Amino acid sequence: MINAAINQGVKCAILISTDKACQPANLYGSTKLCAEKLFINGNLYSTGKTRFSCVRYGNVLGSRGSIVETLIKKKFNGNIKITDERMTRFWITLRQSFELVLFALENMQGGEIFVPKIPSMKLVDLFNALAPNISREIIGIRPGEKIHEILISKEESRHALKLERYFVVLPEYQELFELNKFYEHYHNSRKPPEDFYFSSDTNSQWLTIKDLRKMLIR
Repeated sequence: MINAAINQGVKCAILISTDKACQPANLYGSTKLCAEKLFINGNLYSTGKTRFSCVRYGNVLGSRGSIVETLIKKKFNGNIKITDERMTRFWITLRQSFELVLFALENMQGGEIFVPKIPSMKLVDLFNALAPNISREIIGIRPGEKIHEILISKEESRHALKLERYFVVLPEYQELFELNKFYEHYHNSRKPPEDFYFSSDTNSQWLTIKDLRKMLIR
């Protein structure tokens, strides 16, 4: 894709990534991380002709095959299987994901990872909202599964900026990417607090059962 974009003279290319790329716990997440690294460093290969950036977000509410769709359409037999009741997850609407991609396309300088400020929800609250009367079976966490999701690690936050609705993780190699242009472009930004990380269990925004039902009705 990187080669094709450069060869065809594409001005901007965006990789749609996922929270699984941040501190990956399985092979799928590792391939996402690899894709992010390749895309970011594609800027060095393209020598400015094509700009490459990434967007990274969590679970999309109501997307095909999601747990939300499964619960709403009752695509399960008997009880609901839960791996761990402590689990928390990030949630984003389809509209919000589109807005994030458009924001990235309009603002990207090449090399950024754009992360939305989205709310978290406990999975048990999700089940209470959508399937309150269904019995549940705790089956234990599966290999490669995380109890909580991370969208920005402590290491990434050291070279990240905080905007009104988004975080922007800047490329690490200052001498190669000329980071001053990023600070000038995102002049209304702030640095996150020291040792900040964006995790679904320490998030400042939380979806309530009432919030979730309202979002799904829309």
